[in-house]
Amino acid sequence: MNDAALAQETRLTYASYLELGRLLDIQRPRSRAHDEMMFIVVHQVYELWFKLLLHELTCLQERLEADDSDPALHTLRRCVAVLQVAVDQIDVLDTLTPAQFAGFRDCLGSASGSQSAQFRELEAVLGARDRIVLEHYEEGSAERLRIEAAMNRPSLLDSFLSYVSLQGYPVPAEVLRRNPALPFEATQPLREVLAQVNHDDMVAAQVAQGLLDLDQLLQEWRYRHSKMVQRMIGARRGTGGTSGADHLRATWARPAFPVLWEVRGA
Repeated sequence: MNDAALAQETRLTYASYLELGRLLDIQRPRSRAHDEMMFIVVHQVYELWFKLLLHELTCLQERLEADDSDPALHTLRRCVAVLQVAVDQIDVLDTLTPAQFAGFRDCLGSASGSQSAQFRELEAVLGARDRIVLEHYEEGSAERLRIEAAMNRPSLLDSFLSYVSLQGYPVPAEVLRRNPALPFEATQPLREVLAQVNHDDMVAAQVAQGLLDLDQLLQEWRYRHSKMVQRMIGARRGTGGTSGADHLRATWARPAFPVLWEVRGA
């Protein structure tokens, strides 16, 4: 290591490594309400968890498509752990009363959690192909391009089915060659293959179980988020023009991997 590199290494501190100066300077409440700081911090932390999940899910897809079982399972367990923390984090938001939220709600203007581009990208990675969500982002914007790219490439389920094929199961060729930009439609031959995966109870079944754990936590997050919004604003419209709790309630039981649930009892 040369002198310049050594000096740089010596100067590196906990604060400089994590860029805490910038990180702790981006919480900018728009009101005098005490509770707005918590609201901002929790949502910023959510965006960091979403960023980590997208990072890990990219790695998970690569490992599945490379038939790399043990590292794939390890990455999948990490994804589940991260999403579990995201679910538990709602406990903090649940301390916000309707009166406290009303103290700064008007300062949010048209801002809404439904505008989270990273969450929309995460949904696309998991298989969502509802292109209506793209309308909420300016054409040509970085956010829209990322979501659109995720919708056009293989989803996590596609990568899992590729892995199942590499594990020696006869996944139908039309499933492996399907256009990933289209919504996934399960066929009976595929259901039979996945039922056999569960019956054999080998490593592919462990991966399938991990995907269901991930799916279950996502549904739990949606449910708890919806109930939290209902407690805070009741039947009032949400910020950003959404229908508030009604808008979120419609997504409660929408699984990311319906075919994996369908074959559980087969």
